Amino acid sequence: MIRTVRGIADQLGAQFVLDKAAGWDPIGLQLGDPDAVVKRTAVCHEINEVTVEHLTEGHIDLAVVYHPLLFNPVTSLVAGPGPAGRAHRLIASGVAVVVVHTAFDVMAGGSADALADALGVRDASGFGPIWGGETAKIVTFAPAEQAETVGAAMAAAGGGRIGRYSNCSFRSQGIGTFLPTSGANPFSGQAGVLSQEDEVRLEMVCPRRRIDAVVAALVAAHPYDEPAYDIIETKSNAGFVGRQGSLNEPIDVADLADTVAIRLGGVVRVAGSGVISTVAVVPGSGGGFLLDHDADAIVTGDVSHHQATAAMAAGKAVVDPGHIATERPGVKALYAAVAKTVDNAVDMTDLDPDPWKER
Repeated sequence: MIRTVRGIADQLGAQFVLDKAAGWDPIGLQLGDPDAVVKRTAVCHEINEVTVEHLTEGHIDLAVVYHPLLFNPVTSLVAGPGPAGRAHRLIASGVAVVVVHTAFDVMAGGSADALADALGVRDASGFGPIWGGETAKIVTFAPAEQAETVGAAMAAAGGGRIGRYSNCSFRSQGIGTFLPTSGANPFSGQAGVLSQEDEVRLEMVCPRRRIDAVVAALVAAHPYDEPAYDIIETKSNAGFVGRQGSLNEPIDVADLADTVAIRLGGVVRVAGSGVISTVAVVPGSGGGFLLDHDADAIVTGDVSHHQATAAMAAGKAVVDPGHIATERPGVKALYAAVAKTVDNAVDMTDLDPDPWKER
């Protein structure tokens, strides 16, 4: 079976529910020709100079990467150091790049769950919502007999997708009133007479990028010559980047720090003290979530002085082994997931990008 970049990217996109990624996160196919044939796929944590060498020398066609290569906008791709230069080298070598990042963080079995499992956190539940791209709710009103046709057209145009579910809508019965004036071509009723019709209120969420297409489909499928519809900006269906749960038995914060050092590595910093029985985790940079959980302590990376001080004031301990260390279990889980999707996936997750070293 011939596999293409587009085919694998679409399969991974459905598997990892890329719509659940943070709205600021450049996930999905970031580099490459969608129609290029893929014979070798590799999985890595981050694309740095060492990773580029392995990808190009290893004749890799597609790299599935946790961290985005191009995180900030660029205006040129010119050979040289830095992300833009690496992108140039990969394109020149025919290496495509698919990024999963926060989409993989929030999914069941993704980075957050992998981190919780690595530290023995039981019965974990989610916290710390991260919001996806801008969305709207499209609301229209149609005769009951035609509501199904209108809803199907809206869904086919890209509306009504929530996670792994499509054709999602809410429908309620009501009475619509209208008075056709001169020149109107009413589906029911007659000009100059006030009509009351049994209608269905049809509501469907829609990504901002698909609003125009969904509205066009709505109007085309609707039986009225002047269908009513509303576009309501909304914020909905966040994924949760954190997990919190209990330990098998209470331990001291110092013991938790030792466990983190052994299981995750990294240069471990500790703020706070005491005995803990519940732990929260956030892979990567979790400093903004230190007060959003109900646990006794949190394990995450990139915590600032002021964030740690605020957490201690709230009675919460912090264990910070660094950004990369908290992502390592998730990256291993990413390789395992990709290896089930493609044949002979190449494991480059040991090309660790952590810049911090113990002295």
